[in-house]
Amino acid sequence: MTQRLIRRFIQHSTQTQDPQVREQYGRLSGVVGIILNLLLSAGKLLAGLAASSIAIMADAFNSLSDAGSSVVTLVGFRLAGRRADAEHPFGHGRKEYLAGLLVALIILLVGVELGKSSVEKIFHPTSVHFSRLSAAVLAVSIAVKLWMGRFNRTLARRIDSAAIAATAADSLSDAAATSAVLLGMVVDHLTGFPIDGWLGVLMALLILRAGWDAAKDTLNPLLGQRPDPTLIQAIRQNVLSHPQIMGMHDLILHDYGPGRRMMSFHAEVPMDADFMEMHDLIDHIERELKLTYQIDTSIHLDPIAVNDQRTDTLRAETVALVREIHPDLTIHDFRITSGPDHTNLIFDVLAPHSVTLSDEVLKAAVIQALSEKNPRYYGVVQIDRLME
Repeated sequence: MTQRLIRRFIQHSTQTQDPQVREQYGRLSGVVGIILNLLLSAGKLLAGLAASSIAIMADAFNSLSDAGSSVVTLVGFRLAGRRADAEHPFGHGRKEYLAGLLVALIILLVGVELGKSSVEKIFHPTSVHFSRLSAAVLAVSIAVKLWMGRFNRTLARRIDSAAIAATAADSLSDAAATSAVLLGMVVDHLTGFPIDGWLGVLMALLILRAGWDAAKDTLNPLLGQRPDPTLIQAIRQNVLSHPQIMGMHDLILHDYGPGRRMMSFHAEVPMDADFMEMHDLIDHIERELKLTYQIDTSIHLDPIAVNDQRTDTLRAETVALVREIHPDLTIHDFRITSGPDHTNLIFDVLAPHSVTLSDEVLKAAVIQALSEKNPRYYGVVQIDRLME
């Protein structure tokens, strides 16, 4: 069913980095969600009134809020698909993340309100009237919500969308919550024990958990998160496959929304290489990365000394010294300038966030280690906290 809908309503469905294609996926998710959630909300509301069940009626309003969330998803993808303009040169892709965050906030609000009404029902319980109609409506709702969870999860994986993934998580939590409601109605009918309010609290907790997880998934790319290590490793292998590139560092990846990423890094090349040849190579690598990963890339050239025995020896000594301070430390941009009284060792220390020493303390420790190794060594050190 899902594949049939994708083929029917999404053109060029495999081009998932295209903003227009992503908008079609978001539109499909939103329209399906609006239609099904409105139908489920109406059915549950009738069932809840017939059974006098606060949990069923709360579940009905939860489905109504899910329809509202689908509207938010629909609008969010529409806005995110707009082309770049003078005021937004990198496009509007982050509005998809904002839509996902708003959906998460709606889920959290529903969880809070359901929790309040359920606690009141615990202190003031009323009997739930069992009916086959109510049970049938809830059973159908569970089946539909499970399908919607799978449907949205498939779409989310296709385009790597946190907003649609939040919708999928919400659908699955709704299925679990409705299952609890159905169970409670059966237990109340068979035993007369009023567990409707308690099941409402359980539903509220499930909904709050789903909302919290969805909020984290959408907040992380907005705040800035570490790039996917698998992607970074693939980019590194691609760049270093060119024999003229001796190394790379200071990689920064900016995410302006799905399909809208920019990257910069430093590429080390032999200092005696032909300048025009290296410039042409860097242009080639930038185009290659754009075609392969759909990432606009800016590369800074770092000339380094190669096949120089003295430089290689001092670099090896310096690497050993900084690793004695902390095993996760590395160096780059190493070069030397020699004078009659001392030798300047100029380099950057790459310190991941696992190194808790402050930059000032770390810099002083490196300079002191060099001086203790040889009083003629003077370290010109820059601490670099960027970590790809």
